Amino acid sequence: MERIAGPAREKPQLIADEVRSLIIAGELTEGASLGHEPELVARFGVSRPSLREALRILEAEGLIAVVRGVRGGVVVHAPHPRMVARTMSVVLEARETTLDDVFETLTGIEAGAARAIATMRRRRGIAGALRDIVDAEVKRLADPDAFGASIDAFHRRLVAETGNRATTVVAESLHEILRRTAGPTERAAGLEPIAGRRRIVRSQERLLELIEAGAALEAEAHWRAHMERVGRTLLVPDGVMVGELTTHDR
Repeated sequence: MERIAGPAREKPQLIADEVRSLIIAGELTEGASLGHEPELVARFGVSRPSLREALRILEAEGLIAVVRGVRGGVVVHAPHPRMVARTMSVVLEARETTLDDVFETLTGIEAGAARAIATMRRRRGIAGALRDIVDAEVKRLADPDAFGASIDAFHRRLVAETGNRATTVVAESLHEILRRTAGPTERAAGLEPIAGRRRIVRSQERLLELIEAGAALEAEAHWRAHMERVGRTLLVPDGVMVGELTTHDR
């Protein structure tokens, strides 16, 4: 890394900008070590206070963790939707947004994704990949945690297959916000009785049939109705605000 030039007051931000760029470019990956403080001071050619301020900026963004001790150092964290979710949840809480609103938004995104995929030439291949997840759910019907994890994977993959990265990040962030409530939807899905889990699977299978048939509007309507049922049965009570039932970040 080159030494950072510029006025002293700008050095922390310049260091943070350089490290952030390397993380975004993939040159620094998850779990990579930047080194210890003395090494970084020498590498960037800055004072300890400037370096520490830069590290505080990156740590606040969730891009690094400063681990104390002999075996510690500065460890890189790859960008994750939970970073967006933290900021988003603060804004939503300040706007007195309910969890119902969050789930309604996620419903619109997923229903739109179902419609979009059903219009694609590669829709059968996408349906096949989603069906693999459903097959895994069937094998995990008796295991609430494993079933819930597969449900989560299905929802995320559905949106990701649209190819719209911005929408995917927003959807994943909304999932993170819901995950931090007292009753995360994927966990609640796993805790449904076996008969309820089978209904979820049948609904997913019907969605995939509609996607394969290219029935875009029907796929959208079906998945919207499915999500609305999920919201009525699995979410926290009406009127609960974002932030009221949040637990620790995962």
